[in-house]
Amino acid sequence: MNGKGQDFSEFMKDQGLYEEAQGLATKKIIAAQLKAEMEKQHLTKTAIAKRMNTTRTAVDNALDPDFNTSLSTIERFALALGKRVSVSLI
Repeated sequence: MNGKGQDFSEFMKDQGLYEEAQGLATKKIIAAQLKAEMEKQHLTKTAIAKRMNTTRTAVDNALDPDFNTSLSTIERFALALGKRVSVSLI
């Protein structure tokens, strides 16, 4: 560490927490986008579950950032909303 101090990202990396925090942040953003689109379209979790041919519990899980939801489930959820998922490497 130099005299200027360490930025927060570097601190998180040094503590081994950066990747986990980034992953959780991404999950929270995706869940928020799905919820916002549901609200925009006035759709309930039950209606989304029916469109996805799954259970409401599965929809609840997909909206839970702490649950390990697969990308294919997120894609199915997006399709049920008439949307697509775009993934890119940066």
